[in-house]
Amino acid sequence: MTLVAEREDRKQGVSHHPPHHPLRAEAVRGFAPWVGAAVLLTLAVALAVDSKQWQGGWAETRDELHIVSGLLCVPLTLAAGCWHGGRERRRGTEELLATAARGTLARLLASALPLALWVVAGYAIAAGLALLATWYCATGDSPYLIAPLTDAVVLAAATVMGQVVGRLVAWRFAAPLLAAGAYVVLGFLAYDSRRAVRYLSPVLDGSTDSVPVWWQPVTLVVWTGGLAAAAVLAYAARRRWTALLPLAAATAAGALLVQTGDGLWHTSPLARRQVCDTSTTPQVCVNARYERLLPQVTDALSGLTDRLEGVRNLPVRYQDLPARPARDEVQLPIVTPIGWSVVRGRLTDPEQYAWEAGMKLIGRSWCDELDPRLDPVDDAVEHYLAPKPVEKYFDELLAEGSRADRARLDARLAARARLEAMGEEERRTWLSAYFATVDECDPGKVPTL
Repeated sequence: MTLVAEREDRKQGVSHHPPHHPLRAEAVRGFAPWVGAAVLLTLAVALAVDSKQWQGGWAETRDELHIVSGLLCVPLTLAAGCWHGGRERRRGTEELLATAARGTLARLLASALPLALWVVAGYAIAAGLALLATWYCATGDSPYLIAPLTDAVVLAAATVMGQVVGRLVAWRFAAPLLAAGAYVVLGFLAYDSRRAVRYLSPVLDGSTDSVPVWWQPVTLVVWTGGLAAAAVLAYAARRRWTALLPLAAATAAGALLVQTGDGLWHTSPLARRQVCDTSTTPQVCVNARYERLLPQVTDALSGLTDRLEGVRNLPVRYQDLPARPARDEVQLPIVTPIGWSVVRGRLTDPEQYAWEAGMKLIGRSWCDELDPRLDPVDDAVEHYLAPKPVEKYFDELLAEGSRADRARLDARLAARARLEAMGEEERRTWLSAYFATVDECDPGKVPTL
C-alpha cells in the first residue's frame, strides 16, 4: 500500500491495525480485575490477622495459606464466576449473542478464562507476599511450593464452575447463595473427621509435621479440574458426551482420595531428624524443621546447663522429636504451635522457656499425691537451676496467706539458702544424688536439705 493511500484511509477513519482479541477486553476492563483484587485483599487480610501463628515456619505458612484460600476464596470465586456468568441474561443480550458466529463454548471460555486468570493472579501475589513474610524470619525447613500451585488450580476450577452455574440459574441471588453453601460444605468437611468424603475437600490438610504423598496434589488437581471441565463441556460443547471423559477422570481421582484416606499424608523426613548442640549438659537438640532456633534455645538454657556441668544422673539430651523420649532423654519444651513460645522466629520469653526446661528434669508429676516434705527440696532445685519468672509473686502470696502458707514459704527459703551456700563440689555431689531420685515419690529416698 502506498503512502498516499494510507493517508487517504487515515482521513476517512480507516484503520489498518488488527482488531484486539476479545480476551484482551475481558482481561483489562470490567469485572475480572476487581475479582482478582478481591481475592488478593481477602487473603491479605486473613493472613495478616493471624500472622503470628504462621510467620517464621514454612509448614505453618503452607497450611495457613491453604486453609484460607480453600475456606474463603473458593466460595468467593464460585460466587464471582456465577455472577459473571449471568451477565448476558441481566443485560438482555442473551438472544443476540446466540446469533453470533462464535459458538457457546468459545463465548463461555472467552468470559471465564480472563476471570480465572485474574483470580490466579490475585492468589499468586498474596502467596508470594506470604512466602516473603516467612522467608526473612524462617526458622528452618524450606518452602512448600507445590501447595500454592495446587491451590491456584483449585481456585481457577471453582471460577469456571461458578461461571457455568451462573449461565444455568436465572436468579440474581444464586451467586451469594452458592458462596454461602460452598462455605458451609467446606467447613463441614474440614472439621468433621468421621466421614471419608472429607478427603475430597480442597481445605483438608495434615499436621505441620506432615507432607502429602507425591501424587496427592496431582490427584486433587484432576478431581477439581475434571469436575470443572466436565461442567463446561456438558453445558457448551457440541458433542456433550465428551464431558464423560473429564468426569470419569474426576471420579477416579475422587475415589482414590477417599480410599487412601489418612494415607494421603505421611510424617516429613525432616521432622524425624534433629540438630543438636553437644557442648552442653544435657545436650540440647531441636527438631530439624526449626534448626535455626538452636542458638536461641541453647542461649536461653545456658544458665541452666552451666549449673549442671559436672552433675551426674542427668538425661543425655533434651530431644525434640514426634516420638516419646528414650530413658536417657527428656523432652525439650515445645516451640509449637508457632505464635506462643516462638513468634516470627524469636523466642518470646527465654526465662519462661528455661524454667519449663528445668521442670522437665525435676518431674514427679506422676506421683498420685506429692508428699509435702518434698516441696522445699524440689523448689530449691527449681530456684537454683532456673527460677520461675513469677516466683516472687507466689512467694508474696504465701507470705500474706495462712500460718501454714507462711511455714511453707519459710521451709522453701531455708532450703534455697542451704543449696546456694554449698561449695561447688558439694553442690554437684548433692545434685547428682538428687537427680538419681527424680523418679521417686517417697521422701525417704530423696536427699534432704
